[in-house]
Amino acid sequence: MITQEILKKVRRIEIRTSKFVNDIFAGEYESVFKGHGLEFAEVREYQPGDDVRTIDWKVTARMRRPYVRKYQEERELTVMLVVDASRSVDFGFAQMKRDVATEICALLAFSAIKNNDKVGLIVFTNRVEKFVPPRKGRKHVLRVIRDLLEFSPEETRTNIAGALEYLNRVVRRHAVVFLVSDFSATGFEKDLRVSHRRHDVIALTIQDPAERSLPELNCFIEWEDAETGEVFVADTADPEVRQRFDINVGTRERERQRLFRSMHVDYIDITTGQSYLEPLVRFFRERARRFR
Repeated sequence: MITQEILKKVRRIEIRTSKFVNDIFAGEYESVFKGHGLEFAEVREYQPGDDVRTIDWKVTARMRRPYVRKYQEERELTVMLVVDASRSVDFGFAQMKRDVATEICALLAFSAIKNNDKVGLIVFTNRVEKFVPPRKGRKHVLRVIRDLLEFSPEETRTNIAGALEYLNRVVRRHAVVFLVSDFSATGFEKDLRVSHRRHDVIALTIQDPAERSLPELNCFIEWEDAETGEVFVADTADPEVRQRFDINVGTRERERQRLFRSMHVDYIDITTGQSYLEPLVRFFRERARRFR
């Protein structure tokens, strides 16, 4: 059963993100994501100057004069939202990482259907727990948003490699893939490289400020790793402890960004409690400039 509360949340997200799509993302999406590849358009009689490699020999033999196959740029895109639902994304002080991920996915999905593209969904933890095949239309996008809102994961950990391997298996044609995660996992480099060769992968990292810096509370704090259950204790009054924490976080972030750059994977860093529109718009505009 779909509760009234879920339906209200879906409607609120639709109203909020549709406004952004119409007011801010109008034209940005289409200028950045164009059709990839060619699709067959027609067969016509050969004309001087045509590339002989496009001759359709079967039709030529049947008609007893040369015919060529004509192609046009494929406009229709498939947009896949590959979304991390592990325990670590159920975290956030100002705003839950999972809620931010859902709003961003809604924004991207409404932008896609505005351009008559298909949208699909993969939700993963340490295994793929949900797959919604790509389809068009507002009704389908509302179903995707609803699925994200009411989804309750069975597992706690993150397996990005498994999600990408599943993506490559079920989505055969070229797709634009938004990989939405806090990237708390490791060991996904090989599968990311394979996926990016086949698809256009954009990594979207969502983090909370509390994960980036240890607060100065002048006391001992205890926290639990959401995915493993491991408990840590730290003395926040000790500046060396806070400094080591910040250095470790910064090192992991730089390594992640270096990995994306080495594979030419575009990436967007989002922080909860701050506007996600600015980094998204900046990404769209910078990418549009590169393509021009």
